[in-house]
Formats: sequence, C-alpha cells, structure tokens
Amino acid sequence: MHLAQRLSLPFLGICLAFSSFTSSKVGAHDAGTQMSAIAKVFLAALTPEQKAKACFEFAAEERENWHFIPRERKGLPLKEMTPQQRLLAHALLNTGLSFRGSAKAVTIMSLEEVLYQMEGADESKRAAAREKRDPEKYFVSIFGEPADKGAWGWRVEGHHLSLNFTLKDGQMLRATPAFMGTNPGEIRQGPLTGLRVLGVEEELGRELVKSLTPEQFKTAFVATEAPKEMITAAEHKVSPLAPAGLADSELNENQKGMLTRIIAEYIDRMRPEIAEAARAEFKASGPIYFAWAGGKERGEPHYYRVQGKTFLLEYDNTQNDANHVHSVWRSFDGDFGRDLLGEHVKQAH
Repeated sequence: MHLAQRLSLPFLGICLAFSSFTSSKVGAHDAGTQMSAIAKVFLAALTPEQKAKACFEFAAEERENWHFIPRERKGLPLKEMTPQQRLLAHALLNTGLSFRGSAKAVTIMSLEEVLYQMEGADESKRAAAREKRDPEKYFVSIFGEPADKGAWGWRVEGHHLSLNFTLKDGQMLRATPAFMGTNPGEIRQGPLTGLRVLGVEEELGRELVKSLTPEQFKTAFVATEAPKEMITAAEHKVSPLAPAGLADSELNENQKGMLTRIIAEYIDRMRPEIAEAARAEFKASGPIYFAWAGGKERGEPHYYRVQGKTFLLEYDNTQNDANHVHSVWRSFDGDFGRDLLGEHVKQAH
C-alpha cells in the first residue's frame, strides 16, 4: 500500500498544516490554516460528550467570558482528556504561540502543582488544595466551526492563563486578550527555587524606569502606591488609561530600545507572524506611552503599563508581598476580533 494510503487523514492534516513553516514567508493565512487543521483533528478525537463541553456557537456570550482567577469554567478540561487528546490540545495551543510563549504557558500551568504543595502541606487541607490547584484544570473551548470560511475562534484558559484567538475566512484576526500570570512570581523553596516565569517582563520594566531622569520620571510616575490588581482586570472591553505617562518621543535612543524590548516580550509570546503584524500596527499607531506606579526596587509592590492608540500592555506585581505577577496584552477595539469582524459585517451589507 502506498504510504499516503497508510496515513490517516488527521495525520495528513497535521502535516499539511505545518508544512508552511518551511517557507520563509508566513502570514495570517498560514496561521489560520494551521489553527483550523489542528482544531479539526482535536475535535475529531473527542467523544460526543466531550464535544458538547468543548464547542460553542461563535456568537455565544461565553466567547468573551474570560478570566484568569481559579474558578469554575466551561469548556473541556485537560484532566477529562485521554493522553492522545491532551497532546492534540497542546498541538492546538502551539499553533498560536512561539516557542517562548509555549514554554511560558506550560510552565504557568505547572505552577499549580507548586501551589498545591504549598497550600496542601497540612494533610487536613490537602483535598481542598488539590481541588483548587490542579495543573490539568485548563480548558479548551472552540467557538464556531474551524474552517476556511466564516468566523470561528478558540481559547485555552485556566488559572493565570487566558489565550484567545479569533479568525475569519481563514485569516488570523486577533490574539487578544492574552493574559499570563504567575504565583509565586519567584519560587523560593523546593527544587525549582529561583524560577521566575515572568521575570524578564519585570526586569525590563524596572530597567526602563530606573533609566529615566527625574524630569522624565515625574511624567511617567502615575501613583505612589501600585494598584492591587491590573486596572483593566478581566473587563470584556477596555479603553485607554489616564494619565497616559511618558511618551516615547521624550525618551532617548537607549530608552526607546528598552521600551521596544518590553513590547517584544509581550507580543513575541505569540507565533512570529502574529507578533510581526502587531509590531507593524503599534509602529503605525502613533505615540506610545510608558507609566509606572509603586516602588522601583525588587521586592517592592510595583505596576507599569505601555499603551498606544490601539493597544495596552499591563503588568502588576503587588500581591503576596510583591511575589504574584499579572500581565496582559489588550486591544482597545480589537479584543475578540471586534474591529475586524465589524468591518466584515459592514462590507457584507
């Protein structure tokens, strides 16, 4: 029998989906093709009961019902999947993320075991700790039908992780809201002592704020006390925050490079073509502002944000004695693909 005849259609779908990575030119269409192909394979591996949990109408309110706290969620959790299904779920996750982003996401999931060990040390609390802290309580949700025509989306979400992707007619439209958090921000005991999943995000912000002159800092500094949570939290739609902070036009070349590296650390969590599209959008959108709140030294509660005309990056580390990090990338008009889907609706009419 010919090799192609011996291979299953799902396997061929995966091969074709990833074949475009061999090309030096990739774009939103490649992302859309790969995501839909892997999503179809994932769904094909599910039982009818599992599909009922994983699948929603594209217009369902659940698509925008995102959050990053440990709570009851809809969708299909990893813990209810077979090993094969779980691997396919990770394959879908990897169609949206870069290597760096995938490593961060999976390590964030693994921190639930660290929290379980910390909170379940007392045997009487172990059951409750396991119910709350479980590395397999991350849920996959598919909104609409994965296809090259029409709108659909997908989400992987659990404690400290919410990744939302929206597609239309085979094109990758938006990858926001995109949230990553860590608790502990730094592991301070056990075999993983010293691990800081979002340590780069923290240090890049501190590097920039410490480079500011007194006059620059006066403009960038928006509050003596850092907020207890990101200002936008898990709002479904966000608007630019005020005061905006210090404009990039007021930075010297070295400081502009620092700001560029902060932005890159957030958007480069995504696959390269998603990050490049965002980079071009940010560059064309006009002034970019940097704002800081709280202390400048490590261990002091602190907060910063970077925002332009179309986007917002927020970072907060105040809880648990400044050892509990939240970070997010939002699009003011484009979260969940609102802006581009709206354009499609207008064109259709």
